Amino acid sequence: MSTFEGLQRAASGLAAARAGMTVTGQNIANERTPGYTRQRLEQAATPAAGQAARWGADVAVGGGTTVTGVARLGDDLLDARVRDALSASGFWGARAAAAGRAEAAMGEPTETGLAAGLDRFWAAWSDLANTPGGAAAEVVLTGARTLVDQISSGYETVARQWSELRAQVEGDVADVNATASRLAALNGQIRSALQSGREANELIDQRDLLAQQLSTAVGATATLAADGTLTVRVDGNALVSGDRSRELVASGPRDVAEGGAVTVAWADRADVVVALTGGEIGGALSVLAPAESGGALARVAAAYDDTARALASSVNELHRSGQTTAGEPGGDFFALEPGRPAALALRVVPTGLDDLALAAPGAGALDTTIADRIGSLGAAESGPSSTWATFVTGFGVAVAGDVQRADVADIGAVAAVSAQQANASVDADEETINLLTYQTAYQAAARVLTAVDEALDVLINRTGLVGR
Repeated sequence: MSTFEGLQRAASGLAAARAGMTVTGQNIANERTPGYTRQRLEQAATPAAGQAARWGADVAVGGGTTVTGVARLGDDLLDARVRDALSASGFWGARAAAAGRAEAAMGEPTETGLAAGLDRFWAAWSDLANTPGGAAAEVVLTGARTLVDQISSGYETVARQWSELRAQVEGDVADVNATASRLAALNGQIRSALQSGREANELIDQRDLLAQQLSTAVGATATLAADGTLTVRVDGNALVSGDRSRELVASGPRDVAEGGAVTVAWADRADVVVALTGGEIGGALSVLAPAESGGALARVAAAYDDTARALASSVNELHRSGQTTAGEPGGDFFALEPGRPAALALRVVPTGLDDLALAAPGAGALDTTIADRIGSLGAAESGPSSTWATFVTGFGVAVAGDVQRADVADIGAVAAVSAQQANASVDADEETINLLTYQTAYQAAARVLTAVDEALDVLINRTGLVGR
């Protein structure tokens, strides 16, 4: 064992300790960096050099230490759990948020809601039946116009929410395409780095963060390939494979009144619809679906239309059966303009008391039987109020279910992310201890180097000199 070999061993210890401090410093510097995964220095003892002699005359001691790499302390299984949890959380969160906004805009059960507006309308007819006259008739007509405006305003609000969400889907799809392109570029860089023997830990962190964003947006799944690249799939088909990515495109109606489903398809295969059962875009598409397919916003719009038609049908049927003060047969109280959604096409026909058919045929000019019957429609089991109340109740239950699922999915996502971070995040206390450990190792290796240097100094410069 050569004395000079001691210098090499001490130098290897210095190099390893210095590398350890560098890795620890990298961890500490990125403690707050989103998506960063802590790293650990990996080193191995260098074996002793082989001896050519048949019988070794010296003690065989190892050659120091060698830095074998920098390990990224991530966990593929925990990363996959996070992506799955974010997919579910994104889906139910987007669905619950959109349905919740629609429910809030309806204003039920408050004085600003349509149910209260209908109640005031029926009450005005009952008051007119009890005290017929110009003032009470004006209250009925004003209340009718207010009710018409309330129905059309409610429909316009939900239609605007539908259009805004439709535009948001297009923007989100564009973001997905851009994210997939960046992930593919990182795949190429990571593959090149690994093939050349370089570390790619930071690049992998950035790529995994993008994969989580794709899972949140479209419910993407990911698998690690043998060459270190990440293959990202949507509906079983590759969105990103190696250093190449595909694009998605949104298509379908742009107004809730048009009907039909908003879909997402492959840009290069427009006829192949992508079934998004997860992610925020998937949740948004489920809300934008037609009413018959359970689309929340379309259901609200359809409920306004149904209420408008039921209101016109029931009131007109009774109003046509009556007579005006002049003995003329009553006409329609409400009209529905053709070619438009019923909620927007509804309007009030009479303009004054003379146009109101309050009396039953042959009962006299002062009779108000028809007005009383119209006022009683509020309590009818199949009347407009019942139609609206039934929808509001069912919609409220559905929204509450979506909110509950969103809460459960959020809890699952938080748990998955917490488990991932517990394994991969930087602990400042632990890194401080590591830093002190490497610092001590560096000082010890330096002391070994000094001791060997002093021994060599005695051997080279002082051997054979006596008395000096």
